Amino acid sequence: MALKVALIYNDPIPDRYSQMGEADAISDVLEEVKAVYDALLVMGHSVVKVPLVPPISDVRSTLAGLDADICFNLFEGFAGQPETEAMVAGMMAAIGKPFTGSAAPTLALALDKVKTKELLVAAGVNTPRYQVMYQHTVDSFNLTFPAIVKPAAEDASHGMNQDSVVYGMVALGQQVEKVCSNYGGKALVEEFLNGRELSATIMGIRKPVVLSISEIVFSLPEGLPNMLTFGAKWFTDDVYFHHTDPVCPAQIDDALWAHISEVSMEVYRLLDCRGYARVDMRLDADGHASVLEVNPNPDISLTSGAVRQASAIGLTYPQFVDRIVQLAFGKE
Repeated sequence: MALKVALIYNDPIPDRYSQMGEADAISDVLEEVKAVYDALLVMGHSVVKVPLVPPISDVRSTLAGLDADICFNLFEGFAGQPETEAMVAGMMAAIGKPFTGSAAPTLALALDKVKTKELLVAAGVNTPRYQVMYQHTVDSFNLTFPAIVKPAAEDASHGMNQDSVVYGMVALGQQVEKVCSNYGGKALVEEFLNGRELSATIMGIRKPVVLSISEIVFSLPEGLPNMLTFGAKWFTDDVYFHHTDPVCPAQIDDALWAHISEVSMEVYRLLDCRGYARVDMRLDADGHASVLEVNPNPDISLTSGAVRQASAIGLTYPQFVDRIVQLAFGKE
């Protein structure tokens, strides 16, 4: 059935990420918007683009005035205000407008990496040991080096580079100070796992299924930590961009495939994801999947991991996008 679709996204504008050299993750949304727009047209829907701009207080009236059957939600939060991603989903729910992807509580939870870790630990899901750290609490470090220092409430790998992995107290203090200063005042510090990095995309409502499993294969020069940096995702001239290669389907045995699928499905349900999500994992020293991140409403640009995994099971890009639309009505 042909639908009137409002394509919701954040209009890229100059922001604090630009000042830190991380504007590419924000501007890249326009490529994603074009791809989804074209796919929706291929599937017979009519589409109107709705770029949102601050302030957040004006967004509700914009959404309420839309003449659309459904909102396709690509909104990732206003730059420097990642919490607005969940706020916009909450507004769509409040006005009764069907929308794709997860609901506001799930988006807010996944953005808060500390709360997500607490939920995983409470449910017995394997995740790297961690501490929340502030500039004045570095001396309380009680994990094992190497460790990785992350912003506690960012996505798109903001703040992640080769210096994020630290091997001693001096580097730890420097990195915690940098993250706290630039990304919200606190840092998430985890023990760094150097095992294989795998991800799975799940789709569904009542009966979610794992599409496929990907692996990031690292071929970095000696001395560089195996990790997905901001540059690996967004800078084509970066060494990480050229030496972090996605392989899908992952070359793993049936037992590990089943294990990754089971863990990712458990996490999908635990966070009450809806429609589609991606779970990123690393194998620990015992070969068990350890959850690094949960991504409801992940990137679905043409070269994204989610799209690669959909293609692996035979879905064309327009079919994948249309399936996201149909899931918004709770049919599967």
